[in-house]
Amino acid sequence: MTELMLQPSRVSPVQRVVGTVLRSREIAVAGVLIAVIVVATAKSHTFLFSGNGWRDLLLTPSILLLLAVGQTAVIVTRNVDLSVGSTLGLTAYLTGRLFLDHPGLPIVAVFLAAVLMGAVLGLVNGALVAFGKVPALVITLGTLYIYRGIMLSWAGSNRINASDMPHAFLRLGTRSIASIPILTIISLAVLALVGYYLWTARGGRELYAIGSDPDAATLYGLDVRRRVLAAFVLSGALAGLAGVVYTARYGTVSSGAGSGIELQAVGAAVIGGVAIFGGSGTVWGAAIGAFLLVTINRALPIVGIQDFWQRAVVGALIISAVVLDRVLSARQARKLIEARDES
Repeated sequence: MTELMLQPSRVSPVQRVVGTVLRSREIAVAGVLIAVIVVATAKSHTFLFSGNGWRDLLLTPSILLLLAVGQTAVIVTRNVDLSVGSTLGLTAYLTGRLFLDHPGLPIVAVFLAAVLMGAVLGLVNGALVAFGKVPALVITLGTLYIYRGIMLSWAGSNRINASDMPHAFLRLGTRSIASIPILTIISLAVLALVGYYLWTARGGRELYAIGSDPDAATLYGLDVRRRVLAAFVLSGALAGLAGVVYTARYGTVSSGAGSGIELQAVGAAVIGGVAIFGGSGTVWGAAIGAFLLVTINRALPIVGIQDFWQRAVVGALIISAVVLDRVLSARQARKLIEARDES
């Protein structure tokens, strides 16, 4: 007993800090991100120091960041939203149509309309999952195709071009403040707000409690259905916002907008340390995961890696993150059992 009591005092503050850093998934992923940037820049200075290098490094991940943040809120409740790519496509096309059909419409109103539409689409997902008791994987896979079908029927072969939208809106995709693109600032502001809510607000902590043990959360008296519904509404709303950011970033919208990005959003969250089985992870890690995925896709061609291996590297990262999460969870469970037995 005496040895156990003295043991903590033998650990220096430096050792505790190092131990915390080594256990932090966010810091580990950030380290990998920095390493990728350094290697790519050493291979080609234009990756970071060209006219658009720094701007692209910050701007390109902004869309995926918004989706990953919303996806995190859903995944921590032991669910997943595979419809965010289709929601992005619908709201991106809605953005273009509003500018085309209603010239002079305020930009703020377009933002709000897209976010509202995304929230409604998320509400459909959440209601079917929370009240219909149908697995989220099944529901959102179905709505992925339904929303994409609506998009194809609405847009058809039409394309909305930059000439159809006001110049003030398109400037959002090109202007910067203190060398930071405006769209990136918007995404980081959303990240800060959602991160603060999940970390400090009661509703945010309840999402983690639900993901850790849904049955225990119900017995404790938490309104599980309402919280799960809110998580899907948030995911849909952020996908709607991502649709507006997509339109401002690229200036054109076709029926293929957002196709396949839902898997990248899930991958970014998982790589960033969000447990696919719910209950743990942060939006900060998901944001770093989004930056890592986009940066890797830009960096691998520079170092001469072929397209097939680029996809394989991303897949390996996702698998490694899931396996690492299970290993760490099992290790933590063993430590808790050992501590209980010793007491």
